Amino acid sequence: MSLAELVVEDLRCLHKAELHLHPGLNLIWGGNGAGKTSLLEAIFLLGRGRSFRTRSSERLIRRGQERLVVFGRLGEPPAQTVGVQVSKHEGTVAKIGGAFVNSLVELSQVFPVQVIEPGVHKLVEEGGHRRRRWMDWAVFHVEPGFADTWTRYTRALKQRNAALRTQPDQAGVWDFEIARLGEMLAESRRSFIEALQPYWQAAVEALTGLPVELHYYRGWGQDHSLAEALEASRSRDLAKGLSHVGPHRADVTLRIEGRPARDVLSRGQQKLVAVAMTLSQLRFLQDTSGTTPTLLLDDPAAELDGERLRRFIEQVQQLRCQLVLTSLTPDVHLFGTPDRVFHVEQGRVQPVYNVAP
Repeated sequence: MSLAELVVEDLRCLHKAELHLHPGLNLIWGGNGAGKTSLLEAIFLLGRGRSFRTRSSERLIRRGQERLVVFGRLGEPPAQTVGVQVSKHEGTVAKIGGAFVNSLVELSQVFPVQVIEPGVHKLVEEGGHRRRRWMDWAVFHVEPGFADTWTRYTRALKQRNAALRTQPDQAGVWDFEIARLGEMLAESRRSFIEALQPYWQAAVEALTGLPVELHYYRGWGQDHSLAEALEASRSRDLAKGLSHVGPHRADVTLRIEGRPARDVLSRGQQKLVAVAMTLSQLRFLQDTSGTTPTLLLDDPAAELDGERLRRFIEQVQQLRCQLVLTSLTPDVHLFGTPDRVFHVEQGRVQPVYNVAP
């Protein structure tokens, strides 16, 4: 589902901005620090309830203001509206169709959005939390009950960790619930990674030509149930006041000929592998659930040479989805002639021209 209208108030350098987007290709151009990436953050916020640049949503609020507001109207019928407000005192709240949501996860169901930005290589280079987030966003779309299971698991895990620190003799009370929910989460993730493999292999081959393998680690050993792993880890958990096994420790491992990909690949190669993860995920969702996310591309040509950029463009074009990309100049035609162009300068946005009626 594409985004037709975006209204932003007091997000980073943006005082107030309004954009009417095309369901095809949209270009946002301007100098460094003008607010291009901030507009992409605003769009991402509508679908995720958070930024892709910082874990603290309060950092998005324009200096001197108490809150930010982002409003969006989706294009396909039935028409739908989405709104997110981030306040220094009340945190983040969201509405869909004028009604408050119980969880920010609900935003993804209404407005699926993904981003490829210069820091996308961190998906390969850094710890497992980014890859878990990448994996779970997709699983949520193919298994509607996954989000509720994860919420209940997280609640039980917090209770167990609190008991480990304050009431050690009560910690075991939570083991049954954690083991039951954890096994369900792990199976959902495993099924997704298994089904993704053909899409992954096609994308990584097209983008890199390298034999990069993608595997799922569930967060505890394959030879034991989660209940057995929790029992075996009990003494260590009590000593540290923390649960060391379970799906909260899961990861997606990337290896080349048995070696961790981050130890072998250059920064440019890491970026292409991360892009392959993202694009294979989106193509999988298109085929299996009919989900066609809006894809945000922040300075897509950064760190890619001619041949790598050509491969990247070719793979993105196969998605046939709404694209919103940023550039320093207005004469960018990486993905063809833009349907809408917007110029950003000192936090102000102006439409330049409309190619499509």
